[in-house]
Amino acid sequence: MILTQCAVCAAELGLSLGKKCGRCSTRYCGPECQVQHWKEGGHDKLCKPIKNAGGAEQYHANNKYAEAVAVAATACAEDTKGQTCYICTQALHWKTKEGLVRGCSCRGTAGFAHVSCLAEQAKILVADAEERNLDDNKWHRWHTCSLCEQNYHGVVACAVGWACWKTSLGRPEADWTRRLAIGVLGNGLNKAKRHEAALSVREAELAMMWRLGDSEEHILITQTNLAINYDLLGRREEALSLRRKVYTGCLKRSGEGHERTLRAASNYASSFTGLKRFEEARTLLRKTMPVARRVLGENNFITLHLRCNYAQSLCCDAAATLDDHREAVATLEEIEPTARRVLGSANPLAAQIERELQQSQEVLRAREASVDVTAVCAALDAMAVRKT
Repeated sequence: MILTQCAVCAAELGLSLGKKCGRCSTRYCGPECQVQHWKEGGHDKLCKPIKNAGGAEQYHANNKYAEAVAVAATACAEDTKGQTCYICTQALHWKTKEGLVRGCSCRGTAGFAHVSCLAEQAKILVADAEERNLDDNKWHRWHTCSLCEQNYHGVVACAVGWACWKTSLGRPEADWTRRLAIGVLGNGLNKAKRHEAALSVREAELAMMWRLGDSEEHILITQTNLAINYDLLGRREEALSLRRKVYTGCLKRSGEGHERTLRAASNYASSFTGLKRFEEARTLLRKTMPVARRVLGENNFITLHLRCNYAQSLCCDAAATLDDHREAVATLEEIEPTARRVLGSANPLAAQIERELQQSQEVLRAREASVDVTAVCAALDAMAVRKT
């Protein structure tokens, strides 16, 4: 599913082109690359270990997971020094010897864990809910901290995403667990700024959904995620087009007050702002912000994101007036402490709001100083005219 290129020449194969090794399913664009890989690329030694691991996809996922865990533990090493895992109570994992991570909104001595422990906890909770046929399948444990209830972010989200995918990819393609797992992986790659890799995952996921005849709701969610990747890679027109479809589809399907519609509106507005179509962004945001504040509340992530987008559409506009800049600063000053309190200062949105506020305040001070100088000059000119 994730291996969409020839193992030798990296030619794009999509989901079905080329051929596979008959034993381990490693993919090639043709027999020439397969022979070359066997003779010169070391595949004669790797083929059996790959097969024993469960095939090329599983072997690839296992390796990527191990790499991601090492990166996450290294990145968190300073923050986790002297702490223990809240799940197994050990500093060093007893089996994998991996270090601790913390990639959520927990504070103080809370939230430290091994990625392996987080993965095992999620596996147990999901399996238990599945066995008992519970409506709450605990799937959110693959992307949400069980202590602070906030999403994992950064390299920790990436490591947990690989854990989720390697755990589920052995299931049939149509299995709901496997289909959710690829989405968790895509999100994790994006949060670690692995945008090209995430794009490949998103495109494979959407192609699979179309082929399996998935629901409109699930397709809209995947299109939303794909648009995010287009945007992150600078493909802004493609992102805008896809987000327009998603917003229209959510509005028609769920109504203006649904959380999914409001999230789609926020993403759609972001695309307008990215393309410097500020007035269109503000028109959409002025329509949706009051709905989000009424339906979701002031503390909700989507409400905060909408209002941050609105402030950005004001202060980034070259045609913005002094009053526009004052409104942007007032908006950011209002939501910044809320974002820090609810999400934690390490959360990407909270950090973004703080940065936007600092930059907007600087721009406002410069604009106000410019206005003051202009006013003084005008007054001096008027005095000179009266004297003559």
